Amino acid sequence: MDARAWDDRYAASELVWSREPNQFVAAELADLPPGRAVDLAAGEGRNAIWLASRGWSATAVDFSQVALDKGARLAGDLDVTWVCADATTWQPPTPVDLVVVAYLQVPEADRRRAVRSAVGMLRPGGTFLLVAHDSTNLADGTGGPQDPAVLMSAEDVLGDLEGIDVEVLRAERVAREVAIEDPHGGEQRRTAWDCLVRLVRASAPTTEPSRP
Repeated sequence: MDARAWDDRYAASELVWSREPNQFVAAELADLPPGRAVDLAAGEGRNAIWLASRGWSATAVDFSQVALDKGARLAGDLDVTWVCADATTWQPPTPVDLVVVAYLQVPEADRRRAVRSAVGMLRPGGTFLLVAHDSTNLADGTGGPQDPAVLMSAEDVLGDLEGIDVEVLRAERVAREVAIEDPHGGEQRRTAWDCLVRLVRASAPTTEPSRP
């Protein structure tokens, strides 16, 4: 991961991502009572801003300071803390009620570290929600990264959590409709495939299992 490259990308346009929260984040979390939330790999903070607008105390973590600065301007007086850090290892000072990981597309070892770190920062009973480009999107869907090494399935994410006591609420492939401009100035609708994992932490993680 190259923070400078992402700084350049975020600096090149007004907004890289939409102002609205990810559709799955909004659908899955709309009914949760507000508490303390972390948005990992937050980019411009659209999910953190949405959570804060619903009463959450949110922390947005990303390694691009340019993205975070843009998010802070968008957030105004909403309760969002902006932290420039590595989303795969950063930890809050105290446990939180919710962690969102949306489209953190990194190789397997980094993903495993990020997922375990994210669940580890939850209080017992806290919610973890991950949405990412699914491994099947390369062949079956549209858009997204074209490197299979940074794609994943719900089963991959659950495998990353070996030894951690969680209650799985959802772990599946989900469809996302994408608007694609056609050569004649019109618009077509195509299907992208994401993986979605929602779970609740039941207890503290056990010791990392040893490797041969």
